[in-house]
Amino acid sequence: MPEPLDDTLRQLDGFCAEVSADFRELGRLLDHDPDAIGDHLDRPGVRLSRFCAIPPRYWPGPEAPANLVGLLRTVLGQSVAWERLAYGDPNVWLASPGPALSGGVVDVLATPEQADRYYHRLVAEPQHTFFGLTEPAKGSAATELTTTITPAEDGDGWILDGEKCYIGNGARAQFGIVFARRAPGPLGIEAVLVETDAPGFTGELLPTVGLRGARISRIRFDRVRIPAENLLGAHLRRTRRGLYGATQVLYRARPTIAAMALGCAQAVCDYVQAQRPALTGFDRLHLDDVLDRIAAVRRLIRGGAADVDRGAINSHRLGAAKAQAARLSEEATLLAARLLGPAALVEHPWLEKIYRDVRAFEIMEGTTNLHRMSVFRGVLKGTFLATTEPSGNGRAARH
Repeated sequence: MPEPLDDTLRQLDGFCAEVSADFRELGRLLDHDPDAIGDHLDRPGVRLSRFCAIPPRYWPGPEAPANLVGLLRTVLGQSVAWERLAYGDPNVWLASPGPALSGGVVDVLATPEQADRYYHRLVAEPQHTFFGLTEPAKGSAATELTTTITPAEDGDGWILDGEKCYIGNGARAQFGIVFARRAPGPLGIEAVLVETDAPGFTGELLPTVGLRGARISRIRFDRVRIPAENLLGAHLRRTRRGLYGATQVLYRARPTIAAMALGCAQAVCDYVQAQRPALTGFDRLHLDDVLDRIAAVRRLIRGGAADVDRGAINSHRLGAAKAQAARLSEEATLLAARLLGPAALVEHPWLEKIYRDVRAFEIMEGTTNLHRMSVFRGVLKGTFLATTEPSGNGRAARH
């Protein structure tokens, strides 16, 4: 599979490398205090992380060269950018305010008025958002959600009850998207915009060993009032609401999360080569093997990202790319710890931090076991190597 990078995408990679040059220094600070991001919002890389997922028509200024702006709204462009930013440090992007995954739901499900309200708010001041899908007892079984929305007794909006777990930025966000059940069955799930200062909303940070910038949280809803205008997708057909929005967002996110894991793997390998430039024998062979596999998975990620941009989604191959990238990021750190000696994680603080950070990619956007089952189903059905063409409402391309 040829690597779908042209001169402009290579320029995007170079631009992201330039603005993320200070990410490792900032990542070290965030590892100790993830909320320290608020003191560094004017750094170019943080501003790019804040605004790049916002449609450029809302931007207050030129956050990227004009010829690169459109690329940042494509999955391929995001995969190139996120890999380079994660090469610096993945915590910075995850800790930065902005729309993150919730913006993708708005792009797919919101009316123009809802989208304007959402994005103008994010541009007006730095605010964090969250994407509330996973539940503590259900995990990735999205069709089995137990969080509910019911009509308010006074007829004014909805009442939200339930719980979400492992939610990035959930406890520090100002607002976010929650998927909740309105009626039985997969078509009975809706997406609503939730304010975290609403009565009945509570959030708590979960203790994490690595990737602390993500602020993984548990959030609960006890009769949280949802205004009628905060229900997303009410103007769409039932089959284009709720979980449809979630799946479209996750399909687009899968290559970018895989790219982040791969950026970390590449960074670790480059670090080893800088520390031990004269590697020989089996040590050199083992490192070269990991580098060759990184290159192969990069082609798979970028090919899948380009397919998504064309509207052709093969979830089996996207899952394979994400699972392999997560695995490679862990293998790279294990190899580095061996090649740099028994005290490597003590003598090399950055390596010790990235060693912890990359373990999070195993569970981000679906665990490896789920993606392996998807690959298996694709092989059984004979669709793993095929390109599928999902139906869509086309709204994501317009925002």
